[in-house]
Amino acid sequence: MYPIQIGDKTFELYLEKEMISKRTRLLGIQLNVDYEGRCPILIGVLNGSFLFMAGLVKEMDIACEVSFIRLSSYEGTERSDSVKKVLGLQENLKDRDVILVEDIVDTGATLRYILKEVYRQEPASVAVCSLLLKPDSLTEEISEIKYVGFEIANDFVVGHGLDYNGLGRNLNSIYVLTS
Repeated sequence: MYPIQIGDKTFELYLEKEMISKRTRLLGIQLNVDYEGRCPILIGVLNGSFLFMAGLVKEMDIACEVSFIRLSSYEGTERSDSVKKVLGLQENLKDRDVILVEDIVDTGATLRYILKEVYRQEPASVAVCSLLLKPDSLTEEISEIKYVGFEIANDFVVGHGLDYNGLGRNLNSIYVLTS
């Protein structure tokens, strides 16, 4: 497959849509088993998680609720030092099983911020399901990360919900920055 151009950057194919679909299906099956007889609330972290979360809930046949929270910590290809809360969570999470759905866990700063907000409501349990994890980028251990699609290197990626300056989210596959 040829490189693609997004804005002023060039990207090459990294994870094909078929691989992403298969892994998403397996994660959905695992959630069905782990949450059988319960009704978790899945909270997608917008904007990046929307494609992954849509695929994930299609694979789940247990009762569940869906909600979203929106935050931002990137500017271009660089991580910002601060997490900016844009849209908060409306549901009451007290005594609920919460599954946070992320597109990517990088340093963990955004996720740590979300976890603090979620734990304030005293949920019964909290788990994180992320399509991508950059273990070499984590700045702290986050024990709630229980479900991971793919562990990747500390590279900048776009596609399947991930963007570069708002572009590339619509790509079915995931691409890595080359130049």
